[in-house]
Amino acid sequence: MEKIHHHSAAIDIGSRNIFIGIEGEQVAVFGTFTQDFKDAVSHLLSHGIKTVAMEATGSYWIILYDVLQAAGLDVWLVDGRQTRQVPGRKTDVKDCQWINQLHSYGLLNRCFVAEGLVKKLRSYQRLREDHIRSAAMHVNHMQKALIEMNLRLLEVLSQVQGKSGLSIIEAILAGERNPHALLAYCHGSLVKNKSEEILKALEGYYTETGLFSLLQAYEAYQFYQGQILACDKKIEEVLNQHQDLPEEKPKRKSKPVRHHKPTVDGLEEHLRLLFNGKDATQLSGITSYTWFQLYTEAGEDLSKWKSEKHFTSWLGLSPGQNHSGKTRRSKSKGKPKAGQIFRTIAQSLLTSKRIALGEFGRRIRARKGSRIAIKAVARKLAEQYWRLMVKGKDFVEKGIEDYKNRLLAQKKKYFQKLAIELDEKTALMEISHNQYVI
Repeated sequence: MEKIHHHSAAIDIGSRNIFIGIEGEQVAVFGTFTQDFKDAVSHLLSHGIKTVAMEATGSYWIILYDVLQAAGLDVWLVDGRQTRQVPGRKTDVKDCQWINQLHSYGLLNRCFVAEGLVKKLRSYQRLREDHIRSAAMHVNHMQKALIEMNLRLLEVLSQVQGKSGLSIIEAILAGERNPHALLAYCHGSLVKNKSEEILKALEGYYTETGLFSLLQAYEAYQFYQGQILACDKKIEEVLNQHQDLPEEKPKRKSKPVRHHKPTVDGLEEHLRLLFNGKDATQLSGITSYTWFQLYTEAGEDLSKWKSEKHFTSWLGLSPGQNHSGKTRRSKSKGKPKAGQIFRTIAQSLLTSKRIALGEFGRRIRARKGSRIAIKAVARKLAEQYWRLMVKGKDFVEKGIEDYKNRLLAQKKKYFQKLAIELDEKTALMEISHNQYVI
């Protein structure tokens, strides 16, 4: 093998020290304070280093990556699974030397690293998702406190954290115990259709500990709702600083966002501007919020991936090649968050009765199970997303009937080909039979 990257170095990052390996030099050790990072950069530049490879270790690499890039070095962030050392020979010193050797021969792949606007919005979006998960935990705490007092709201309301459920909880915490008075806090449709069931559910057995637990859970839930709103304001502020929305609003109606809708004014219009007028919401299952999530994880320039196959492989939606002889080994692969977003969308498409991808997924689910079906639908959707954003191909959802007609046409073509083959075989058999008789 020939060396591809000359004047290269590698860094093994830890919580207390970083180890720098340069070919022909002793491994240098530096601390992890800001001044230590500056000294490390000076050490690299003094040895004429132009490119550096380092593992994506936790969150330790982020600041060092920025410092190295600011110094003009070509920084390669690589996956730790590509740099595994020989068993029994793993130390921090040997790791950085081994990474440098792999990097110099071009055996490592560069990881995708968000920069600029994408990096900033990703930080706010991921923080928002953390708050959503924390809020969901306290919803479970509210449900548990209600059940402990035998208030069976879960059986009569679709969700406790809805408008009616929170209104009832607030009234209970304010001292209201009369089921008829609590029923008045429900939405009119609930009062009309489920009044008897709700009255039975609201006849509870109140305890001091149960009320205290409910109060704690409710206050914590509201706190995280405020944190989510603060993240939405920061996202809107960053988007408005980057670009101005046109005064004329679009005539096309946006898809509804059913869960965790961000309170960001003109989010879909901002995304269209970022993608030069391309609209991902025309794809099945993608709303303005899921599109924003994909943007913060993969950016707007999808041409970094040479084809849709490269893109789906990075997402973790492609089958891996881990065969040894006749043995097919299952190997866990790191899955970027963007791949999980496509999986979540695919899971909802499987229940759709009007979308072709849903019918496609149900056919696979019947043969191979839900897990394979979700992955197959997610891959199809990711391929459409890449083609739309890179090649600008328009996507039109023609529905299940068109999909079934295309399947029927494929089956007819296959049976016609099979019939021709059978006719030819029958003719050959007759000829051979006649020759045998003669």
